[in-house]
Amino acid sequence: MFQYFPTNYVWSLSTMIALTHGGVIGEVDAMCAPLRDAATAGDDPGTLAFYEAWKGGGDKLVELAEEDRLRGHHLSAGEKYARAALYYGIAERMQAHGFEHRLALYKRSLELFALGRQYGRENCERVEIPYGEQHLAGLLVRAEGLAPGQRAPIVLVMNGLDSTKEMLQKSVMGTMFARRGLSALFIDQPGTGEALRLHGMPAVYDTERWASKIVDWLQRREDVDPQRIGALGVSLGGYYCPRAVAFEPRFACGAVWGANHDWREVQQARLKREGENPVPHYWKHVQWVFGAKDMDEFLAKAEHMHLDGVLDRITVPFLVTHGENDRQIPLKYAQRTFEQLTRCPKKDLFVFTEREGGVEHSSLDNPYNAGNRIADWLATQLGGSLA
Repeated sequence: MFQYFPTNYVWSLSTMIALTHGGVIGEVDAMCAPLRDAATAGDDPGTLAFYEAWKGGGDKLVELAEEDRLRGHHLSAGEKYARAALYYGIAERMQAHGFEHRLALYKRSLELFALGRQYGRENCERVEIPYGEQHLAGLLVRAEGLAPGQRAPIVLVMNGLDSTKEMLQKSVMGTMFARRGLSALFIDQPGTGEALRLHGMPAVYDTERWASKIVDWLQRREDVDPQRIGALGVSLGGYYCPRAVAFEPRFACGAVWGANHDWREVQQARLKREGENPVPHYWKHVQWVFGAKDMDEFLAKAEHMHLDGVLDRITVPFLVTHGENDRQIPLKYAQRTFEQLTRCPKKDLFVFTEREGGVEHSSLDNPYNAGNRIADWLATQLGGSLA
């Protein structure tokens, strides 16, 4: 992986997310260059400087977008609003829970993302799915080339520990499904994005609790083929997705971009400083995500986060993928997931190597080849188009 900050994996990871999710290298370099010394102090110190630099880059783009808009140059404005939303989102995800400006910046990133969709005339619609007395927010990208009234297969894309629907929609997944005749729904499930930040919904281990509600909603839509609903989990979604497919039989297939077979075991390894963290202030972050008051309560909740004894319930096609040099989740967990899929009519394991790229966690070092291979597999299972 390209490490802008050679001694700091976590800061470099955020930089790579920006570069592979719509960021511009010149803008990213301008924000990161003043941070090189701060990055040498470790993951947690210096995140205020990171916030100020990335927010400043976003602020500049907002000013330029406003100038474009006043000139009537709406497409140009839309691109700048979208990148400003991305940079604000990167700044926000690097801060500790409780940082005083975090929520305001998150809300502003949502506003800018919406402006980017509007002025950029993007194939992306915000949707709200009933969930108890509240709702789960999603972004719906429709399949290309459909005839009027035609129902499309769809992929439900599940976040990881620290991603959001906006981040994943701006990844290669924002276009690669639609071009293959598949719609995609990017969702902020409990513990992520809006569900966590705006509605106080913590993550839960029993994924089917919310996944089944989403399937209910999808099957009622006139533009969705109710028999062709697939699921894809990214990062910690490598736990959420197999669990959902195991307990929700209406999914037609499933796939993981980065296996996460035994997340409880990963936490014990991280306590011993084994492996890399995805975000600074890691232990504060996971306690917030899971609604735990302290480390003991978090670790008790994490005990449920494994797939042993679950995967033999899956009876539909399933794909497991992993980068061979994943420094967050070892490759052995992909192999364990694959081995325990004993009742799948079709199962595949793709390990991304240096030859095709995508060797790091969820292929964040190079998501293009890996992402297209995953999209091809899902299109094959769901009856999309590969021509």
